[in-house]
Amino acid sequence: MNTIQSISAFHRLLSLPEPKHPMVSVINLSESVFLEDEVWKGFVSRYYCVALKRNATGKMKYGQQHYDYDKGVLSFTAPNQVQYLDLKTMDCDSKGYLLIFHEDFLLKQPLATTMSSYGFFSYAVNEALHLSEGEENDLLEILNKIDKECQHIDQHTQEIILSQIELLLNYSKRFYERQFITRKSGSHHLLAKFETYLNDYFDKESSERGLLTVQQIAEAMNLSPNYLSDLLRIQTGQNTQQHIHEKLISKAKEKLSTTELSVSEIAYELGFEHSQSFSTLFKKKTKMSPMEFRQSFN
Repeated sequence: MNTIQSISAFHRLLSLPEPKHPMVSVINLSESVFLEDEVWKGFVSRYYCVALKRNATGKMKYGQQHYDYDKGVLSFTAPNQVQYLDLKTMDCDSKGYLLIFHEDFLLKQPLATTMSSYGFFSYAVNEALHLSEGEENDLLEILNKIDKECQHIDQHTQEIILSQIELLLNYSKRFYERQFITRKSGSHHLLAKFETYLNDYFDKESSERGLLTVQQIAEAMNLSPNYLSDLLRIQTGQNTQQHIHEKLISKAKEKLSTTELSVSEIAYELGFEHSQSFSTLFKKKTKMSPMEFRQSFN
């Protein structure tokens, strides 16, 4: 697997001059020409990338997901994620911008500790953000400020650029939440599919299942775990793990109140390997142990 170590190396692959700043760059795709290079067949990078594609074309793969570019979309990729790019599908008239910043640019900076809160860096590329014209203009204004600041490298440059990057990411978080809400038909379809999967999963015989995980249900729905959790949080107020726990507790209460199964047997039927883990979760959620809950019905 090839590794693109630096911003300068990425510039060379796009036939661009050296970057104005060694750790940050705003790239205009209309000024770029992707070199024919084996690196595109599979690579990881050391930088974050925010891609604003305007009528761009091309096919890429990020993680395990394929994606066709579309107009007006914003996508995010994180360092050390496997990527593939099909140059044969790239349009030389593609327009858009890339903001790339090296992971080392965040070292010992406050933003480094909050990057994990921007879950869209772990979304699949087919879960890109679709922008309105106004939203796109807001982001272009920030990109322009970052580009200008890269020309003035002094003791204030890093702080100013990082504040602009953080502003862009916060806008993106707002826009994603807007998209979750405004795309009601698609969101409602996913919510219904999610509920159906949960119900079907817990209706299976215990021998056919283990403890349900966020990763498992996300893969079944062809979504990234973070995208699914963020969608559920915006639509329902609870993330995926909270929904799974809620369903587990509901099923446990049903079995405790309507059957004579032991706590260990119920834990096994719900997918727990150890009954103590089940009892701990049940008490955390209900303030009662499983036996205390059962006895309350006697």
